[in-house]
Amino acid sequence: MKRKKCVAMLLAGGQGSRLGLLTKSIAKPAVSFGGKYRIIDFSLSNCVNSGIDTVGILIQYKPLVLNRYVSTGEAWDMDVAEGGVYILPPYASQSGGEWYEGTADAIYHNIDFIDMYDPDNVLILSGDHIYKMDYAAMQEYHEDTESDLTVSVIEVPMEEASRFGIMSVDEKDTITKFTEKPAEPDSNLASMGVYIFSWKVLRKALLEDHEDKDSDHDFGKNIIPKLLGEGKKLSAYRFKGYWRDVGTISSYYESQMEMMEETDLHIFSDDMKIYSNNNTHMPLVIGPDGNIEESLISNGCDINGTIKCSIVGSGAEIGEDTVIERSIVLPDAHIGKGCKIVNAIINEGVDVPDGEVIGDPDGETIVYGEACLSI
Repeated sequence: MKRKKCVAMLLAGGQGSRLGLLTKSIAKPAVSFGGKYRIIDFSLSNCVNSGIDTVGILIQYKPLVLNRYVSTGEAWDMDVAEGGVYILPPYASQSGGEWYEGTADAIYHNIDFIDMYDPDNVLILSGDHIYKMDYAAMQEYHEDTESDLTVSVIEVPMEEASRFGIMSVDEKDTITKFTEKPAEPDSNLASMGVYIFSWKVLRKALLEDHEDKDSDHDFGKNIIPKLLGEGKKLSAYRFKGYWRDVGTISSYYESQMEMMEETDLHIFSDDMKIYSNNNTHMPLVIGPDGNIEESLISNGCDINGTIKCSIVGSGAEIGEDTVIERSIVLPDAHIGKGCKIVNAIINEGVDVPDGEVIGDPDGETIVYGEACLSI
């Protein structure tokens, strides 16, 4: 097997329960986003744009849609002979089969996969973040600073810092303290969940952590504090662009509304292009009564109603006299005639009956229906 400078491991195993009905049938990274994309497209596209062509996807919850969607990795130009995309679920061993116990445990159980490529570095990613990032620049920083671990950080408002893993650094951005979700944070440098480890250092730490019966086997709670306590070189890499964790319904909704505004994400620019395995639909059809205002409409849609400040996913059908405002319609949803939908998310493949009224313009965003998937 050809030796790789860097292998990426994408953590996609969480249930994503805070997304409610959106993840009842689908793993969180496979949830639709922005009309024609799925959340995982951002991390995978960042990898290919950064010259990383070997990615392990660690998943244990509702894998069907994600497996089918990722397939061979061809959509992200990762169907290569010496590398590619690998789905890495939990597996049975001589001691029995069990779920991944934590983020570090998931990597531990795939040490053989990483060893197969004998990389200098391992890039650890989360599968539920929306951003564009050049991992190659971060890897260069990691090597220039001769770090054992580099953590990508972003400045957050101080009042929100308690929601994140928080780094304290010195004048050279060497990490001096790390606290997971501190009640009283002393910094606003938040971990993005993007790590570059020197593989030899991480491998040793994972083996030792596995033997610690009191460990949660988690990067934030265990591995990072362990390396810091051992005096390893940990550096913070400051990221300046757009980044959103879409782990809640409100953040999922708001980040898509932001796509139609001026943000640093620039999702449709050719710079760090976002790729998608969703290119099979016919062109958009707008009927004689169709009306679209300040919205994002994907291919394959049949629009016969009014769409205002909304996102409509691929293959969706909107009936006559229906009005949709500040809402997100996921792919292949079928909305009948005379419906009124505002401040809502219509789940994937859902049928909405004629005359349905969904959402409250002054209330919380709601999710309508359970996903109906055509596999």
